[in-house]
Amino acid sequence: MPINIPDGLPAISALRDENIFVMTETRAVRQDIRPLEIAIMNLMPTKVETEIQLMRLLSNTPLQINITLLVPATHESKHIPKSYLDRFYKTFDEIQDSNFDGIIFTGAPVEDIPYEDVDYWRELCDIMDWSRVHTTTSIYICWAALAGLYHHYGINKIMLPKKKAGIYEYRNLMESEPLMRGLDQVFRMPQSRYATVSVDDINRCTRLHVAALDKDRDPGIVISEDGMVFITGHMEYDTNTLANEYDRDLNKGIEPAFPINYYTDDDPRYDPVLSWRSYSMLLFTNWLNYYVYQMTPFDINKIKQ
Repeated sequence: MPINIPDGLPAISALRDENIFVMTETRAVRQDIRPLEIAIMNLMPTKVETEIQLMRLLSNTPLQINITLLVPATHESKHIPKSYLDRFYKTFDEIQDSNFDGIIFTGAPVEDIPYEDVDYWRELCDIMDWSRVHTTTSIYICWAALAGLYHHYGINKIMLPKKKAGIYEYRNLMESEPLMRGLDQVFRMPQSRYATVSVDDINRCTRLHVAALDKDRDPGIVISEDGMVFITGHMEYDTNTLANEYDRDLNKGIEPAFPINYYTDDDPRYDPVLSWRSYSMLLFTNWLNYYVYQMTPFDINKIKQ
């Protein structure tokens, strides 16, 4: 079954080129079926790229899904035209009276800024609180995962000595957990961040469970008993995303952290190797199946009642 995408969104042609079945709004309204309603709070400066990456993962399901794209009203995007945001995105005040089956919060390049100094922090807190009442489940990615753990559970971030960049192996600590079902005992996850959280701080919170941990005891996936999933990495990344980030920083004169376990022989003269896509697909499919579809009520107005 297809993913339902607004008419004219660039993701349509990109996903169709990959033989992924997408359905435009015009065609979807003819189907007499209750689709899932998924919101994406897109905090990334690379809006279009992030849309394609997440919609690719959400499309791998026999469920019809309506996507609502959100941006903070209190932040001015500098990397994409306002006309694009006006056409395809909504702000919180436009959807706060609605319910959604699930919501995804993306990462953002603001790890070196105290949470309270991020210009849209207060608005984001309101949206995170709203999501606990108006959605069945949520996924927080990278910076959003750290921010969500801080806001909901008081777990502060810890700045790393240097950027954690590359493809890292994580051990599946909860193989019987529906979200982690089918993942190998060790799986790969792209990382691109300057901060982390302490696994000991997480373990002290009885409502949180570490589902994936690397050899340095860095949490990769944290699951909340309240229906929230915190992914510290970027399972949605494309093959070349880390390479583009690395080249961008080099061109800026920054001495970036080299993305390890990513290029053949760790040599940037070779093409990157895509080694995490199957894990990503399975993780998001599990979320849609077990956390969204099997938990959300048919009457969306009865969410969290």
